Amino acid sequence: MEVVPGKGARTCHCRRIDRRAALMQVSRIPRRYEHCTIHSFENVDHEPSKYFALGEADRLIKDYPVEGNIEGRGLLFMGSVGVGKTHLAVAILRGLIETYGVQGLFYQSGALLKEIQDSYNPISQTSELKVLAPVFEADVLVLDELGASKPTDWVRDTLMQIINTRYNDKKLTIFTTNYLDERRSDTDTRETLEERISIPLRSRLYEMCRTVLIEGRDYRKSLGAQR
Repeated sequence: MEVVPGKGARTCHCRRIDRRAALMQVSRIPRRYEHCTIHSFENVDHEPSKYFALGEADRLIKDYPVEGNIEGRGLLFMGSVGVGKTHLAVAILRGLIETYGVQGLFYQSGALLKEIQDSYNPISQTSELKVLAPVFEADVLVLDELGASKPTDWVRDTLMQIINTRYNDKKLTIFTTNYLDERRSDTDTRETLEERISIPLRSRLYEMCRTVLIEGRDYRKSLGAQR
């Protein structure tokens, strides 16, 4: 502890750093994305929607804790592959952990669903509740690639359980998805997000999140061409 004149005692700076480093270690941020911050986001094609998305991410970090009229409202980053959705989602998670010491958690949605399925195995040492409890309780959750799993009834019901629990508890959740809300043309045969996750679940996300559409070129494809 350290004594602040006129303010009393508080946790010393070194202990706050140690705690936030520990929180970062248990956040499950993949090594490929552990470098992602607001400042390292690159908009090489100067796409306006990427500048807007970056601003929304930065604002969410600066405005935390989310109080008042938005009550835990997060962001849904929507767009095609390689436009920076996961980078921005991780940047928010890192920013909140490092700035405020929140308990944050990253999960790719397919991996989370697989982990829950595996917990049904009687040979496994885990249980469904053990897997889900950290997801329910995290101050901030990033759920990456929403809609990527085949949309079975079990997948939809499980996602609804996760998302509805966090909604009711006013927990901040950040989503990314490759699926859009509307088809771009009459010849576009791609499924919409609503078709992938169900109408009720998409409706819940409208309340939980501000939708941020990101357009532009595939950064990974451009990087590969440069190399």
